Amino acid sequence: MAVFSSKNHAVMKRELLTVGIAVALACSLPGAAWALASDRDQPMNIEADAMRHDENTQETVFTGRVHLTKGSIVLRGDTLTVRQREDGSQFGTAQGSAQQRAFFSQQRDTPVGAPVETVEAEAIRIEYDSATDRVRLIDNAVLRRYLAGRLNDEITGAEVVYNSRTGVFTVDGAAAAGAKSGRVRAVIGTSSTGAGGAAPSTGGASLTPSPTLQEP
Repeated sequence: MAVFSSKNHAVMKRELLTVGIAVALACSLPGAAWALASDRDQPMNIEADAMRHDENTQETVFTGRVHLTKGSIVLRGDTLTVRQREDGSQFGTAQGSAQQRAFFSQQRDTPVGAPVETVEAEAIRIEYDSATDRVRLIDNAVLRRYLAGRLNDEITGAEVVYNSRTGVFTVDGAAAAGAKSGRVRAVIGTSSTGAGGAAPSTGGASLTPSPTLQEP
């Protein structure tokens, strides 16, 4: 129903920050791959078991096995609320559960001949803003980068904000009330093939820690 127009055995695995401290993980190397620019111009297609639309607020609520696609973007959840703005952009909130978290994925632009890169994410709630290409993962969040189909980087925290336009990841280990560990954890892939046989990261940049919090 159309509704809207490297990982290897030598990787570093560290507990980065304690409760209340956030870290920005930025793709900072030359030739970094960003989200597919063409996704912004693609229509938003949504399937669900039921739909309720409010013409006054331009808000539509989808319930039951919700599946959204927009170019290479995929967003899934138990429910999805989409607000249509006057400029044609949309703001969507996908809600999952502890049993089945909401899901997001998007392919990234890479140089010709470079391995395909994909970002996937899961969280209890996922917010997507098509105007800014900003994805916010709230509660039990995990974000992974796949290179040629193999896991290259992984970060987890109470809240993760991913700006696919700038390539910046911001992670907070204690953003959500009642967070179990209050810590950020990361597995950061290397740029060369190691014991695990992962493909070299020639297409884009691996995640690298920054000492200061950067606003996506």
